Amino acid sequence: MKARDTVRARGDPLVRATHPTTFEVTKDMRLTGAGDCIIGVAADKGAADLDPDLRALLRDDRAVLTTRLAAGGKTVIVRSRGSSAFSLDHPTDLVWRRSDFISDRTVGIRSDRVAATLPREFVAALQRGEELVVELEAEIPGEGN
Repeated sequence: MKARDTVRARGDPLVRATHPTTFEVTKDMRLTGAGDCIIGVAADKGAADLDPDLRALLRDDRAVLTTRLAAGGKTVIVRSRGSSAFSLDHPTDLVWRRSDFISDRTVGIRSDRVAATLPREFVAALQRGEELVVELEAEIPGEGN
C-alpha cells in the first residue's frame, strides 16, 4: 500500500538551511533569521492537513517515507521513516528529523538529509523565492506494493 500528497510552498531570501538535524516547511508567510531549519514558507498544508491515507501510513513503524523536494529546476530526494508515535496534528508545520525525536510537527524521522546537507544550488533557488513542491510518498515495504 502506498499513499501520496503534495505540499506547495515557496522559498524566502532568509532561507539559510544550516540546521544539522532537521528541515521544515511551514504555512508561516515570512521567515526570520532564526529559522535555520526552515526551507519553505507559505505552505498550503501543515501536518494536520495531509491526506488521511498518508497520515495513516506514516503512523506505522514500518513506514518508509520518500520526499521529493523540487525548486528552481533542482530536485532532492529524502528518505525517512514513519512512527506509531506520530500525532501529525500540527496546523502549520512539517518537520523531517535525522533523529528519532517526535513532536506534533514531525512527518519523518531518521531522515537521510537535513537542512545543512541540502545541495547549495537547491538552497540558492529557495533564497530566490522559487516555488517549492514537496511530494510525500509513504509505503510499507513488502506489502503488495
